[in-house]
Amino acid sequence: MSNKKSKKVNPLGSQRLGRALETLQKYKRAKESLEKRISENEKSWCLSSDAAKGRGVNSAWMFNSIAGKHADAMDNIPYAAVLPREESDRESAEILSKVLPTLLTRNAFDKVWSDCWYDKLKYGCSVYGVFWDSSKLNSVGDVSIKRVDLSDLYWESGIENIQDSENVFHVTYWSKERLLERWPQLSESLDLQGKAKAGIIYSADGPDTEGKYAVIDWYYKKRVNGRTLLHYCKSVNGHILYASENDGSLKGGGYYDHGKYPFVFDPLYIMRNTPVGFGCIEIMKGCQEQIDLLEGAIMQNSRMAAYRRYFAREASGINEEEFASWNTPIVHYSGSGNPKESIMPIDVPTLGSIYLDMLEFKVNELKETSGNRDFSQGGTSFGVTAASAIEALQEAGSKLSRDMLKGSYRAFEEVCLIVIELIRQFYTLPRCFRITEGQHESFFEFDNSFVKARKQGVFGDRLPVFDIDIKAQKQSPYTKAAINSLAEGFFEKGFFSPEKKEEALICLEMMDFEGKERIKELICSSGTSKTFVSYSNG
Repeated sequence: MSNKKSKKVNPLGSQRLGRALETLQKYKRAKESLEKRISENEKSWCLSSDAAKGRGVNSAWMFNSIAGKHADAMDNIPYAAVLPREESDRESAEILSKVLPTLLTRNAFDKVWSDCWYDKLKYGCSVYGVFWDSSKLNSVGDVSIKRVDLSDLYWESGIENIQDSENVFHVTYWSKERLLERWPQLSESLDLQGKAKAGIIYSADGPDTEGKYAVIDWYYKKRVNGRTLLHYCKSVNGHILYASENDGSLKGGGYYDHGKYPFVFDPLYIMRNTPVGFGCIEIMKGCQEQIDLLEGAIMQNSRMAAYRRYFAREASGINEEEFASWNTPIVHYSGSGNPKESIMPIDVPTLGSIYLDMLEFKVNELKETSGNRDFSQGGTSFGVTAASAIEALQEAGSKLSRDMLKGSYRAFEEVCLIVIELIRQFYTLPRCFRITEGQHESFFEFDNSFVKARKQGVFGDRLPVFDIDIKAQKQSPYTKAAINSLAEGFFEKGFFSPEKKEEALICLEMMDFEGKERIKELICSSGTSKTFVSYSNG
């Protein structure tokens, strides 16, 4: 009989939770500068900063630039197509390609995308949260995709990838009534005097936390038998509400099988040693302040010149009330002297054109630095009126927006991969999905048997792995017009005539546009029944 004692797993208790809360305080102190920057940027976005109030003018050039970039993002909401890495996974990939859009629609992803893009442009980073919500579908559970407030997250300082952080904390505030409704066992141990125990208190301009408790979601990773396991603990006021390490049903596999933190960061302009970046407001704020100062001075000068003021001698004998009123046709005065000698206008110096030129220069500077030139908004300055020329200039002017979108598409790809992993882990029961393709509507049941590990002969089990192909779900009217024009050009040049098949294919090889391979397939099959089959299948 072996003398070795069996190794027991230590459950998560109050001591480890206490050390975790100390780590949270450390993360919070390291994040203070970011919190301050977020607060200042929000004030600038709302045109409510103290500096703007002092200037008396709050022009919206910066707002217009950010709103334009947000509109570009909404014109290019992503669409995910799932691609198999092996031929045997093709059917599963096709089904996932239909399921993913439905899941995104159920989570109102267009609003999540919109909110995250505002965060990305204003603060320099947005965060997507991809969770398993066991309360959905009458407690059957389903995937939940949310926008996560950057101010609610705390991570290890000095890391650039959130997955490299030793711990990640997500803090939200709950009222006592909501807590007791969810966890009635807290009724005796919860007291408002202890609500600051976690130490997470927002600044004065943050959300109202009066009478609320900091509910802390603590995610952390452990290395066990060569695998990285993700564990999760929810606590309030030092009380553990749930801990995956104490959950026997997980059998040492961690909270999420994918082993990743359920947060996807989408930074704008990258900074070293941090997973967040900086946003458009940091770039434009200084120029916007100078524009407001200049505009305020010019407006003040205009008001002073328009509203005349006068010097009046004491005891001039002029009725000042009648003189100041433009509705009084007669102004009385006493005495025999000339009233013009008793009162004289105050001259206001007229500003030269150089000040207006400087204001225009600063406005153009802001447009240049933000990439928000006139053509990107449909302007037709410098006499350019041809539709094709405007389209070309708009396409060239949107390269900054396209660069921003590529970063968001990478984040969206990661979101989709996590969704697939949650389906693989939790879709143990079949769910019904409605799939709409054009005018056709179909229903089918789906569970994780399509994506679970499969037997592969002597090599054991193989887990299906997929790639994500991201495309824009919506396109601008100019892009659609260009595609339509291209199709008309192909038709006029006889690309679809069977006798010109070889010439058309040679020409297509030299071209590059979306859907080229599909057009080549149709041309190759022209004159056969395959053409009609392809169309009927969409």
